[in-house]
Amino acid sequence: MRERVAINQIDEIERAIIDRLQGGFPVCEQPFAEAAVELGIDEEELLSRLRGLLEARVLTRFGPMFQVERMGGAFVLAAMCVPDEDWERVVATVNSFPEVAHNYRRESEKCCNFNMWFVLATETPGGIDRAVSKIEEASGLPVYAFPKIKEYFVEMKLQVRT
Repeated sequence: MRERVAINQIDEIERAIIDRLQGGFPVCEQPFAEAAVELGIDEEELLSRLRGLLEARVLTRFGPMFQVERMGGAFVLAAMCVPDEDWERVVATVNSFPEVAHNYRRESEKCCNFNMWFVLATETPGGIDRAVSKIEEASGLPVYAFPKIKEYFVEMKLQVRT
């Protein structure tokens, strides 16, 4: 994996890719080819640049967002309190589970010392409890699951600037 790249190190085409692909991705037989035409590049260049942005960690994820509950699945926000000296091991353990959508560190002096937060998504509602149990067993630490009580739609699109 490439080293993390600062946002000011990407070029104008990469900025246009990020701005354009945050919403309205083409739904057709060849979506990358269609998006590439809109960006004034060819499909292979678009795919290559997306791979590069992911490898450089400018983008951490590129893919669709699904309403998993409408498809019979479930998801929850989960948290753990991970000792600093054990952080790398626990991150690797948690991230090894396919149910983990993304994982991030957040420090808070106001909140229970939870410093690892991640989203669990499963094919069935019962899969959440199984995933939590497996992560607890593998990590040796408790996992606290916070199910959604009410859903809000907040669309956030970021504009890349220098």
